[in-house]
Amino acid sequence: GTDKIHVGSIGTPEDSEETLIARFFELIETHTPQLVSWNGGGFDLPVLHYRALIYGISAARYWDMGEGDFGDSRDFKWNNYISRYHARHCDLMDLLALYQSRACVPLDDMAKLCGFPGKLGMDGSKVWAAYQQGELAQIRHYCETDAANTYLMYLRFNLLRGFLDADEYEQEIRCLKGYLSTQQAAHWQEFLSAWGRSV
Repeated sequence: GTDKIHVGSIGTPEDSEETLIARFFELIETHTPQLVSWNGGGFDLPVLHYRALIYGISAARYWDMGEGDFGDSRDFKWNNYISRYHARHCDLMDLLALYQSRACVPLDDMAKLCGFPGKLGMDGSKVWAAYQQGELAQIRHYCETDAANTYLMYLRFNLLRGFLDADEYEQEIRCLKGYLSTQQAAHWQEFLSAWGRSV
């Protein structure tokens, strides 16, 4: 059912950067999720590392590489968030390019080639200007649709590697579409409209 899907931004536009970054690492501490990104190892996570370092934020679970105090820390020696070839963080762009930077494809291009909406009017190069204009809501909406595109690419990757069969894949796609169709926000309506045109 659609109850297992939620797409949203951490915190509120009024929260400080420090609060948002701390909340990100708290979610990892609490849930030990799998992280899935498109170039997250090349950009997003290093930015979070440096900013967390500046703020003095504790992120013991995230940084565990087998020496932590958690009950399952020994498992993190073989599967952690930090090592490039481990699965707790799956950087789809890096993995699909077989770790060759010359073979990397932007998310927008790959999503559209697969029939997904891709970027909707904003891309990473426009975020700083939008931030300077105080357009935090638009940035959050852009990030949410980017997350949805990344999730769609992850579903397609799981079809590629046999973790989902064709019926399971279609069910997951329908599940996401069903969830998004219940969302009233304009960016989700635009996303669904673009998805409809891309098929």
